[in-house]
Amino acid sequence: MRDIRQDAAGSDIQDQQSGKKKKHSGRLSHNASWMLVGRILNFFFQAAYFVLLARLLGVREYGVFAGIFALVNTLTPYSALGAAMLFLRYVSIDHEKAARYWGNALATTSAFTIVAAVSTLLLGGWMHSLGSPLMAVTLIVANCLFSQITLLGSSMVFALGHARLSALMNTASNLSRVLILVIMKVGMGHANALQWSVGVLIASFAAAAAIYFNVRKQIGSAHLDFGLLKQRFWEGLGFSVAGTTEAVNNDLDKIMLSHYGMEVQNGFYTLAYRVIDFATSPIGALTSAVMQRHFVLSPQGVRVMLRLALKSLAVASGMGLAIAVVTKYGAFLLPTVAGKNFSGAVAVLQILCWLPLIRGIHQMCGSAVTGMGRQNWRTGAQGIVALLNVALNWIWIPKFGWQGAACATLASDGMLAVLNSGLFAYFYRVAITKETRKEEPALEGVR
Repeated sequence: MRDIRQDAAGSDIQDQQSGKKKKHSGRLSHNASWMLVGRILNFFFQAAYFVLLARLLGVREYGVFAGIFALVNTLTPYSALGAAMLFLRYVSIDHEKAARYWGNALATTSAFTIVAAVSTLLLGGWMHSLGSPLMAVTLIVANCLFSQITLLGSSMVFALGHARLSALMNTASNLSRVLILVIMKVGMGHANALQWSVGVLIASFAAAAAIYFNVRKQIGSAHLDFGLLKQRFWEGLGFSVAGTTEAVNNDLDKIMLSHYGMEVQNGFYTLAYRVIDFATSPIGALTSAVMQRHFVLSPQGVRVMLRLALKSLAVASGMGLAIAVVTKYGAFLLPTVAGKNFSGAVAVLQILCWLPLIRGIHQMCGSAVTGMGRQNWRTGAQGIVALLNVALNWIWIPKFGWQGAACATLASDGMLAVLNSGLFAYFYRVAITKETRKEEPALEGVR
């Protein structure tokens, strides 16, 4: 009878574990599906955005705008001190703290934007090689404050389990910018980079206002908690540094092309780069869903996280390869859509088409490393790659122009894929060793 009861109990445990696996798998698929819906909507909005912006600005003004926009993007991750990742890590587990995390994020974002804008006005003389300091301040307010509120609002409702609402929120910024672009194109025909920066500011404000009131409806009034802010400061700063290194890897080439007076090259190079960015949307949707699941599943042990990591890695690699092939052989269509002045973007796409595959690998492995609580190591890897990216761009862009920028991008992302894969394999072995050592005394007691 005792053996029968033990077998029955074991069977119940297995059924419960099987049920949990199905539940986790279903939740991941549900979240990823809604994130993918949001990415698909953004895909069409971004497609319209790229075409209209290229037609509105022309290749040279597009390059001028891209240089300043890229510079501001390197500052943006610090404005919220990693709040989006903190939402996923802590609010996903304890919804009661949502209002405090939200209040702290709004406070830090507003304070950083003020400091960054004033500093740019006071020290803006050195920026004339890139563009107008006034344009930089306009984009700082748009990106570091309003666009961050939109991003944080989407991350908050996703952490609360509202994947569908988060997906819709993710479309707000691009939708508002497309609407402003249509208005400017119809009313003005052509605009310069500064005029479009004002358009970005208006569109970003409209999206942020809508998101803010929606989040307030979900969680109530925001609360500022200095104790919690102090407690999470260094962890959030680590996420911000990681975001900055990612921004450097993604945007330093545009900054340097503008710095060396290659605005036309920067125009068609940036357009091609943005095409790659929004073609990678399905992988981005999967990354967002997988990151949250890693945080939720981490208390269950590293073996559960390994299954999730391997499954997501296989899916992301398949997606990346398919996107690469489609992009490579469909590149010739871009000048027809964006304008003949952007014909140089075809050659850029022929080189950068492999980025989605490489990014799929380093994002999935990097998400697993973060889920294991090793974000500092992931940040270190990103820092090493950022330094490599700076060195390669510094050497290659003056000599080879956009070709040097493209090769530096592929080399840097490839190195990040190698480093993140190595970190994941190493920390998995470390965690398994620790779990085995903990299990051995218990087994000895049973014997």
